[in-house]
Amino acid sequence: MKLVTAIVQPHALNDVADALREYGIAGMTVTQVAGYGRQGGHTEVYRGAEYRIDQIPKSRIEIVLPDESVAEAVDLIVRTARSGRIGDGKVWVTDVVDVVRVRTGERGADAI
Repeated sequence: MKLVTAIVQPHALNDVADALREYGIAGMTVTQVAGYGRQGGHTEVYRGAEYRIDQIPKSRIEIVLPDESVAEAVDLIVRTARSGRIGDGKVWVTDVVDVVRVRTGERGADAI
C-alpha cells in the first residue's frame, strides 16, 4: 500500500477529485493548507497599496492505494492539476506499513 499526497491549486481541486472519483478512488482526505515553494510567495496590490503574501493557499489531497493503482492515479492527478505555471503543486508517494479501520478493527488492504 502507498500513501499518495498531492498539493494542488485550490481551483484545481474539484477537477482532480472528479477525475479520481471517475477512476474509481473510493475515498480521499482533503485539507486546505497554505505554504510556499520555490516562488517564495508573491505581491498583490489592494487599494493602491502593495503587500506581500508569503503563505499561498493550496489544497492537500491524501489517498491510500494498493501498489498497482499508484502510478495511474499519480498520472491522473498531474494531468488534471497541471496549468503549466509556477505553483501547480507536487505529488509524494510514501509506503504505508499498516492501516486500521477504527469502526471495525479491520487491518491492511481490508481497511482501505
